[in-house]
Amino acid sequence: MIFLRSLLFMVGVVPLTIVISLLLNLARPLPFRVRYRIGVAWRKGFLWLSRYVLGIRVKVKGLENVPKEPCIVLAKHQSAWETVGLQEYFPPVVFVLKRELLSVPFFGWGLATLKMISINRRAGRDSLMQVVEQGRERLKQGIGVIIFPEGTRVAAGKKGRYKIGGAHLAIHAGAKVVPVAHNAGELWPRQAFLKRPGTITVSIGPVIDPTGMTETALNAQVEAWIEGEMAQISRGHRKSHGRAAEPAQGA
Repeated sequence: MIFLRSLLFMVGVVPLTIVISLLLNLARPLPFRVRYRIGVAWRKGFLWLSRYVLGIRVKVKGLENVPKEPCIVLAKHQSAWETVGLQEYFPPVVFVLKRELLSVPFFGWGLATLKMISINRRAGRDSLMQVVEQGRERLKQGIGVIIFPEGTRVAAGKKGRYKIGGAHLAIHAGAKVVPVAHNAGELWPRQAFLKRPGTITVSIGPVIDPTGMTETALNAQVEAWIEGEMAQISRGHRKSHGRAAEPAQGA
């Protein structure tokens, strides 16, 4: 049943992605707000398929912590789900992503029309400058920025090294930071075809004002909050399922 659900999800999301990508590229001459609305249609379709085909529900804690002004969201990264799902709670937003993603047929071509912050990860210190330069510009335009401090997807129950880029942008842009924890990887494991039905818990943390903080201190505070919250979310997930979650294997 899980295999069939996962297959039907792909049957739905692939043509949806192709159609929306074509529409986004046709809409390139139009204002960003128009293109963003087209992108929202893809997001809604993706999440509808996740809910009604995969059987994945979402429980959100801490919505009262979402600021009215554009902010920098520093989130746990376990799966593909959060790259779509988190946009529901912080619109409008863009992501910091590796430049190579923009070359992925249809999916990347669509992303390229939506003001994403693309960086060359091999550029070292220059990549930080790219994040600050583009991030400041987006924030001035009223667009929030989502960054995954670990840089890449990390398996559920694991922790990657929290990189300094998000804290660096927050301090240089004077923007508030919102940490986010979630357990999407328990149901949607990285690099796996099979997705399990169940409930993803998203926890939105208190706003952090970076004024007077160092990058190291800000990064450490974000990491401590996210990882502490992850432990609680994972315990709750294991309790509700009666066992420790095991990663699904790809087909």
